[in-house]
Amino acid sequence: MERFTSIDQLEDALLRASYLPDRGLATALFLALRVRKPLLLEGEAGVGKTEAAKAIASSLGARLIRLQCYEGLDVAHAVYEWNYTRQLLHIRATEDGGPVEEDELFGPKFLIRRPLLEAISAAEPVVLLIDEIDRADDEFEAFLLEMLSDFQITIPEIGTIRAQQRPVVVLTSNRTRELHDALKRRCLFHWIGHPSCEREIEIVRLRVPGVPERLAAEAVAFVQGLRRLDLNKPPGVAETVDWAEALSALGRRELDAALVESTLGSVLKYQEDLALVRDETLTGLLEEARAVT
Repeated sequence: MERFTSIDQLEDALLRASYLPDRGLATALFLALRVRKPLLLEGEAGVGKTEAAKAIASSLGARLIRLQCYEGLDVAHAVYEWNYTRQLLHIRATEDGGPVEEDELFGPKFLIRRPLLEAISAAEPVVLLIDEIDRADDEFEAFLLEMLSDFQITIPEIGTIRAQQRPVVVLTSNRTRELHDALKRRCLFHWIGHPSCEREIEIVRLRVPGVPERLAAEAVAFVQGLRRLDLNKPPGVAETVDWAEALSALGRRELDAALVESTLGSVLKYQEDLALVRDETLTGLLEEARAVT
């Protein structure tokens, strides 16, 4: 985990993993590795938070373990549960040999390891991605405190399992709700905003090899214009990349009104937003995009 001796070296490795961080994000990732603290990445959806965790795992040659959070997430789905079917089969198989001890039934071989326990137990380098932590309940957030403080998990029937080596932990949040201060204190923090036009063009060129330069520049400028509108869901960088890939697949080299209108579903995901970008609005954004190039 200490293979990077400088921020520049880490930036180069991330670039080879097709991820282009700004200096602030590269510094936050470098410090998370160096001081061995979890990193909380916040920002709008689609700005590259999840991709950052994937890229750091690729750069380290580490296994990525992902926990996708949602409302109602509990210990059985996030940490561990007992394989009751296997326990029952074991009881039936040993009925003629005498009683089965509880210690035997509730031992490691009947334990199903979910993402958090899997990350703690791993002997090899691991990057643990706790994705969209803001979607989980307060109770689950509180449960994370023990793991992020001491990198250990307590299972009543077995005892406390401590990490053989600390996983690299990246938490992401779209800020649909505020996280507790106790959780934030255990993490380094970095906000990922939408990139500048120039940087977003670089990202598109990196993620969509062979995309015509004019098309990449016009697509990015158009999406940047969309973000200034009062949309239900402003498009993120991920949508820009998807759109550029779709446009390139159609063999186009520049935007026109008919092309934008027929492919805008790659960028906007709400009918109300699609209806808003019509006629004069679409024409104005297209003219702005062409002016940039």
